Amino acid sequence: MTDLIQEQKTKIRAEAHARRNAQENKDELSVEICAKFRALPEYVRANTVLYYIDVRSEVRTRQALPAALAEGKKIVVPWCNPQGELELFRLENMDELAIGMYKILEPKLELRSLPTKRVEAKELDLVMVPGVAFDRLGARMGHGKGYYDKLLQHARPDAPLVALAFECQLFPEIPTAPHDIFMDLVITERAIYHGKGR
Repeated sequence: MTDLIQEQKTKIRAEAHARRNAQENKDELSVEICAKFRALPEYVRANTVLYYIDVRSEVRTRQALPAALAEGKKIVVPWCNPQGELELFRLENMDELAIGMYKILEPKLELRSLPTKRVEAKELDLVMVPGVAFDRLGARMGHGKGYYDKLLQHARPDAPLVALAFECQLFPEIPTAPHDIFMDLVITERAIYHGKGR
């Protein structure tokens, strides 16, 4: 059974990547999607918000960061430590970011260990989540490395998990295992889908 699920996931992942890479007007659609995220009542209420920083063909979030920083919220971004786990960094200025090892925009090396910059997952009031593929019930598929799965286990149960995706990344059903975490909301350029949540 597990082999069958893995096989299905591999197929969906490949198709989702191809669809996302082929998606036109990524910049314009990303602006729309990020605007919907910032208009959420959950966003308005939140003090501490996790933003992912886009890589490759993901919904672009970096263009939304300057405005988010100007709103007076505590904006947090993740970075990956050598153990393959996500750590959280309080972002106060775009100058604190630099292009890292995998051509990914991430917090500068010399700032990461500063006590004032470290944030615990339980401090987050709202969590923006990237992914490769989703369904309309909030099932998510990442790259298969489990970075976000580990991080989300430490988020507070009352902190909504909100995925950003292009409509082309949605599938009728994503195969899930008992440990998989469902999103509360999935935002695309077309709609806001209410997922099952945790």
